[in-house]
Order: sequence, then structure tokens, then C-alpha cells
Amino acid sequence: MPQATFRFYEELNDFLPREKRKRDFAVPFSPRSTVKDVIVSLGVPHNEVDLILVNGVSVDFKCSLKGGERISVYPAFESLDIRPSRKLGPNPLRDLRFVADIHLGRLSRYMRLFGFDTLYFNDLDPEALIEISIQQARVLLTRSRRLLKHKAMTRGILVGEVDPRMQLKAVFQRLDLYAEARPFSRCLSCNGLVKPISEQEVAHRLPSRVKAKYHTFSLCKSCDRVYWKGTHFERMGSFVEDVLGG
Repeated sequence: MPQATFRFYEELNDFLPREKRKRDFAVPFSPRSTVKDVIVSLGVPHNEVDLILVNGVSVDFKCSLKGGERISVYPAFESLDIRPSRKLGPNPLRDLRFVADIHLGRLSRYMRLFGFDTLYFNDLDPEALIEISIQQARVLLTRSRRLLKHKAMTRGILVGEVDPRMQLKAVFQRLDLYAEARPFSRCLSCNGLVKPISEQEVAHRLPSRVKAKYHTFSLCKSCDRVYWKGTHFERMGSFVEDVLGG
């Protein structure tokens, strides 16, 4: 049986058994296998892969293997422009938008806090989430390895952390979102954009204690929710500074 030498990089190693992580290892395969066949057989979702080098040359998933090749497999390079060399899937997404699975409600709110268009539904099945991801060109944020392995998936990120704040930091690091963040520009509840509004326009909607203490307000264009810079804003501001490094 022919075999090839594989090495997986960065977070793709999370899908491999410990003894195969961050090192070269030989993989036997059946004749007429493609590079995609072997990658999937190792438990790595194909939609997590963005660049494959066979003997130093970029190839697509349909590349047939003969045996003796050295294969390097890299994850999605959302923060780098590798278009001249990549052969796989849709082009890297520059206008990043997201949809989060049922287990990531808090993460979706944090993504909105930083200005990222992030959909969240607590009543949709996996097939519906995949359809939204594909039709609207959204990166699917999920806790499910099985969901990422779905044959229709094109863009997805496995969120391994349990704590929502650590989840957010991991997504930021993975996609290098720091320069694209626009904190407090999106509604945490409905995902709509917020805009400044005068105190006079919303005064009739404010509790007396708020009118007496605050004078700067924003309004969500979608759900009509009013925001002001209270103690919650201050706490969130500290979190924003922590994530963005001050």
C-alpha cells in the first residue's frame, strides 16, 4: 500500500491524536486516493483547510496521490493574502460575517460588542445553520466537530474553549480581527447597527435616574433599543481594552 508523509499546522492539529500533532507522520492510503480522501480519513474537516502543499506545490483537493509525497496542510489564512498560491475553496473572506451555533449565544453577543455582524438562533437545526453559512457567506462558529465535517460546509471554525471570553479571544487570534473591530457599533440583542441620537429625541423613553445622570445616547436602527454609557458600558469597555490590548 502506498504512503505519503503528512504534516498539519496550527489549529488543524486539534483534530489529530496527540502522537501526530505538530510533526511529520506517514499515512498509508488506497490506490487512486486524493489528498482530500486522506485528510478527511484522518478526521480533519476539509473546510478547515485553506492551503495544501504537495512537495512544495499548492494543489487542490482533487490531487491524486501516488506515494512518497510530502504534504503540508494549513488552516484558513483569513488574516493573510495567500490568493497567489492557494488552490482551495472560495476566496478568503475580507468582509467577515458570522453565524454561531446554539451553544455560543454569549460568544455571539461578544462578537457584536466588537462590531462584527453575527447571527445567532437558539432554535435552528445544524442543516439550517449550514445553509445560512453558505448562502450568506458567513463563517460558522461551532462547538461541533461533526458539523464542521459536513460535506456542504465551506467556512467554519471549531470553538474549543468553554469560557465565552476565551472563545472570543481565540476567534480574534485565529482570524486576526483586531484592526477590524468597531466596538459598540452594533446592537448586542438583535445584531443591528447603532447610531448616535440626541438626548431630546429619546428623553421620553428614559427613566428619571438615567436622564439625570447620562447625556450621550445611541439607538439601534433595527430593534429601536436605546443605549447609554452606564456602569455596564464601563465594564464592557474594560473588556474591550483587554481584548484589543489597550
